[in-house]
This record gives sequence, structure tokens and C-alpha cells, in this order.
Amino acid sequence: MDEKLRYEIRVTGRVQGVGFRWSAVKEAQNRNITGYVKNLPDGSVYIEAEGGKEQLNSFIEWCRKGPESSSVESVNADPLAPASYKYFRIK
Repeated sequence: MDEKLRYEIRVTGRVQGVGFRWSAVKEAQNRNITGYVKNLPDGSVYIEAEGGKEQLNSFIEWCRKGPESSSVESVNADPLAPASYKYFRIK
């Protein structure tokens, strides 16, 4: 199995009120990614995602598109130390 990696991901654009968090949960679960997603007061979405390299790369690519009703402007992903999350949830 791949070494576990964790990223903090910040997504900006029209990403609140469009089902982004719920879609992120589904996409993360499909890729066996753990962590969480939450809305930030500035209108962006913050994600901590932990999993294998290929799964995380695929998830970050999904974040660049988001659900159909969103309009993503930017995605920044920075590595963090693994946290051993058990599941992926909305905070």
C-alpha cells in the first residue's frame, strides 16, 4: 500500500451553497481518502485529505472541477504530516 500522505487543500470560487462539501465527501469516500471538509468565512472551502499519492492526486484534480453547480477559481494543496483520520466528514 502507498505511504499515507496528507494535504490541506483550499478551494476558492463559487464553492459554497452549491453542494461542494457533500460532493467532496462522496469523491473522497470513492477514493478511500480520510479527513474533513469545511466552509470558511471568506467563502472558500478548506479540506484536509489523507490517503495514498494516486488517490490524493485524483481527488485534487476533482477539486479543480468540483460539482457541476460550482465554479472553481483556484486550488492550493500543501503537504502536512499524516494525522491518521478514520473517515472523511463535513465539519
